[in-house]
Amino acid sequence: QALGLGDISMALDAACASSLYSMKLACSYLLSHQADMMLAGAVSSADPWFVSMGFSTFNAFPEQNREQKAENQLSYPLDKKSTGLNSAEGAGMFVLKRYEDAIEDGDTIAAVISGIGLSNDGKGKFVLSPNQSGQEICYQRAYENSDINPQDVDYIECHATGTPLGDETEINSMKGYFGDKDVHFSMGTAKSNFGHLLTSAGMAGMLKIILSMKNDLI
Repeated sequence: QALGLGDISMALDAACASSLYSMKLACSYLLSHQADMMLAGAVSSADPWFVSMGFSTFNAFPEQNREQKAENQLSYPLDKKSTGLNSAEGAGMFVLKRYEDAIEDGDTIAAVISGIGLSNDGKGKFVLSPNQSGQEICYQRAYENSDINPQDVDYIECHATGTPLGDETEINSMKGYFGDKDVHFSMGTAKSNFGHLLTSAGMAGMLKIILSMKNDLI
């Protein structure tokens, strides 16, 4: 509304999946020709007291795990010695257009979205306990909607917050989906550099991998 771009606008909250949900909704508007350009973004700037109290309640911070050695009271995403997450603030925004329109308009194209997969764990587990089956469904739906063959994947940018349960579940989900496809890939997470940006975590991850492709560097 502030930019006068039109009357299609919405705010959503899908917790850590908010970034990807905004991208999915924007793509749907573009593919249905209800819009010719969309801005999809996410902001994480919650009250620090609220964030600290919330994650402390669930023992998600490394320093809360007193049984661990002092040197292990840090966040190491995708590492067995990690004992929790570091919360952070940030924001990200993408300008999205249909590929053929971007070509015709002479736009600089940073990346192409081939497919997006969404799912919901429902009542399978507690809200902060990831569900492996739900994550595998996301992979399945993403590649069903894509022209990319899973066997051709070279790299996966993970959510990987640094919590033992979350990271182990995500690794098992990748093993469950890709395990029988004879595929070998590298993986990483922006949270080892930025911390967990909560609602805008996906923006950091997507920006990282787009810049990685641009600079041919992981």
